[in-house]
Amino acid sequence: MNDLNMAAAVAGQIEAGPSLIDRITNISDFIWGGTWDGAEVLPFPPMVIILLGVGLYMMIGLRFYPLRQLGSAFAGLFTGRKGSGSGEISPFAALSTALSGQVGTGNMAGVATALALGGPGAIFWMWVTALIGMALAFAEGSLAIRFREKGPEGHWRGGPMTYIVKGLGPKWTWLAILFCIGTLCSTIITGNVIQANAVADSMNELFGIQEWLGGVIAAVAVFIVIIGGIKSIGAVAEKVVPLMAAAYIAMALLAILLDIRDIPETFGRIFGGAFSAQSAAGGFVGAGIMLALRAGVARGLFSNEAGQGTTPMAHAVAQTDDPRVQGRMAMLGTFIDTVVICTMTALVILTVEGDFVGNGQAVKHAWQSDLTGFAMTSGAFAAAFPTQIGGVAIGSVVASIALILFVFSTLLTFSYYGERAITFLYDRVPGANARGEKILHMAWRVIWCFGVVIGASQPLQLVWRLGDISNAFMALPNLLALALLSGVVFKIARGEKPAALV
Repeated sequence: MNDLNMAAAVAGQIEAGPSLIDRITNISDFIWGGTWDGAEVLPFPPMVIILLGVGLYMMIGLRFYPLRQLGSAFAGLFTGRKGSGSGEISPFAALSTALSGQVGTGNMAGVATALALGGPGAIFWMWVTALIGMALAFAEGSLAIRFREKGPEGHWRGGPMTYIVKGLGPKWTWLAILFCIGTLCSTIITGNVIQANAVADSMNELFGIQEWLGGVIAAVAVFIVIIGGIKSIGAVAEKVVPLMAAAYIAMALLAILLDIRDIPETFGRIFGGAFSAQSAAGGFVGAGIMLALRAGVARGLFSNEAGQGTTPMAHAVAQTDDPRVQGRMAMLGTFIDTVVICTMTALVILTVEGDFVGNGQAVKHAWQSDLTGFAMTSGAFAAAFPTQIGGVAIGSVVASIALILFVFSTLLTFSYYGERAITFLYDRVPGANARGEKILHMAWRVIWCFGVVIGASQPLQLVWRLGDISNAFMALPNLLALALLSGVVFKIARGEKPAALV
């Protein structure tokens, strides 16, 4: 065989074999769907069972505390605007910071994905998983306060890496390190590259600017905020998040009111289709309603990030000495993200009527059409508000601006999550000191903004799948820690002061 034929044979073998993206897709599908090469390997999705299993265990152990205390949690929105204990920012600012990471592309595109996969019944399962997620969120928020620490410069900090080491003991440091490695992978992939790409695409659609330029604009805006650290991020989040969430909810309500006569039919579809096998699968996709956008089961369950381990890093800096206070704030974040904001998106998609096409036929609603992801949400808003500005429907403009704001806030918060992870790893290095931490923080913030510029124009098919895997890698150590520290969480809910398990 001559060299040319050998080269052709090798090329043929390479083409016939699985590509890198095929291998990564299989790993992602197995973790989140129990399938390999499109065929069912396990009768249940492993990560879905683990998340819901730990969540149900926490909910039962808490004696449904998150549901019983939901009213007190909402009251805390007003009393928590001023801190009453140690910490860096008010409990409300900490909630706003966590929400700025939770509320993102998943709230707009993740819901559409759930509806596309499971139909209207998916929304029922979205609500169920959100309520279970509230138990995980309470555990994370309360443990974040119970086991937080002061850094070399006297600033409070915490998160899963801290409650693992302080709650379970130094012998569990390896688990905290695994969590931090997973956090770095997840923040860079899902919290930076994917979010930067989404904001650049929206700027391109709205203003016609090139994606790389949109990335530069976003990076500069992000740097201006994150240069001041968590206090600066919290100050911006406290002002921006409530405003953008309220504005989005108001626009969604107005869109729904325009077709209010379809609301009974919409809820009939939700409850009627909730228990079919197809809608249940889709419901789990949409139930995690957020970080930056995830398609499929993985991105849905993590849209509110309950159990992932991100939000306790924000809640740990709250100015309160009562773990229950911030635990309630944390579970409220899950409720607002999923039950409120995602439900608004779902009702717009399910209720608003327009001229849509599905499988070559005219259909009434966006969820019945060939549109997918954010295009489905944008199409529904465009049908509700069809008046055009510069050739673009007002509804599409509203949806795109909302997406830009949601993604921008996610970029801010996830930069801090990555900073916390890399700081914990640095502190394990012999000779680590306060000056080194300060230099590390500045370097990380600069690198983060360069990542925004680079990610703005990257193809995302492979990145999405890597994000799914890194999210699982991040969540598993945290879920194990929550299960092992469940006794502490149950005592906190009862008002007791548990000791560390060291």
